[in-house]
Amino acid sequence: MNSSDSIKTESKNLLDVISKNWEELDDPLKDKLVKIWSVLTYKWQLQILFNLPFLLWWALDKSFPKVHEFDTTILNHLNLPDWALSFIGFGQ
Repeated sequence: MNSSDSIKTESKNLLDVISKNWEELDDPLKDKLVKIWSVLTYKWQLQILFNLPFLLWWALDKSFPKVHEFDTTILNHLNLPDWALSFIGFGQ
C-alpha cells in the first residue's frame, strides 16, 4: 500500500519533466540532439516550402470563386481538332 511518504509530490507536468531531463544531459549529447533537431526542422521547412504553391492555390480557391470559372473562348481561338477537344472533355 502507498503511504503519503512514498508518493512523490513533484510536478507531473510533461514540460517540466522534459526541461529537467534536458538540463541533466551532458553537453556533447546536447549538441548531438540539437543537430538532429535542426535537421528534422529543416526537413519540415523544406516540406512546407514544397507544399506552399498548393497551399496558395487552396487559399485562392477558398477566397475567390472565379478561380473555378473557365473561359471556353480560349479553346475556340486555339482551333483544336474535335478529337483533341474530346480528349480534354470538351467534345460534342
